[in-house]
Amino acid sequence: MKIKVFIVDDEQGARESLKNIIEKYFAEELLVLGTSGDVTEAFEAIKLSKPDLVFLDIEMPKGGGFNLLSKFEDVFFNVVFVTAYDQYAIKAIKFSALDYLLKPIDMDELEKAIQKHKSSKTQERVEKQKIKNLIENIKSENHIRKIAVPDGNGLIFIPLKNIVRCESDGNYTIIYQKEGKKIVASRTLGDFDDMFSGENFFRIHRSHLINLEHLVKYVKGEGGYVEMSDGSKAEVSRRKKSDFMDFLKNNPL
Repeated sequence: MKIKVFIVDDEQGARESLKNIIEKYFAEELLVLGTSGDVTEAFEAIKLSKPDLVFLDIEMPKGGGFNLLSKFEDVFFNVVFVTAYDQYAIKAIKFSALDYLLKPIDMDELEKAIQKHKSSKTQERVEKQKIKNLIENIKSENHIRKIAVPDGNGLIFIPLKNIVRCESDGNYTIIYQKEGKKIVASRTLGDFDDMFSGENFFRIHRSHLINLEHLVKYVKGEGGYVEMSDGSKAEVSRRKKSDFMDFLKNNPL
């Protein structure tokens, strides 16, 4: 059975381009039900046509793609976002473990997105939670509230404020939360460092990323170490010490 798709983009050329690519190269897998360049029109059309997958442009008039999603009480379809480039929007999408494509659309990336959709069809509840998480993050005035963390069995949605620190464990990351909770995430510490850029986190060591909201004390030394709100300690590397001191000086907690 073909995957039913709907394309939403305010640029006619972009809509036609994606539709042509799908019909030329993915006709055996996908069926384009329709396209729209207007949020209100798209909302009604999607309700009627009931697609499996929506390719959704982020930057559109009348609130854009995120506004369209928020109109649905129950998002019954998967979403692949399409964007020229919007740093905060992409960050929010990544935090919710959702897919996006950059314009101009790359064929290999499009194929990957289609394959991910196929594998996620058996996890509809998780996909709905991802989108709900994304909408909450977008509404929170450019501050991420929750992150979708892969733990090997699926996804766990964690409020950022609950994360005390993250510690590298090879290709995995141990996330320490308030009240002694911890999980092992199947992502590297570098991934979290990139994702937390602009949030209240600091990489004090190649193995340690801390939430500054939970920083209690810095103890001097060759590199020194920090004490966190859960009573744990983490080493500050000599290489990071100067940057960390400058940051604390210019950003009093």
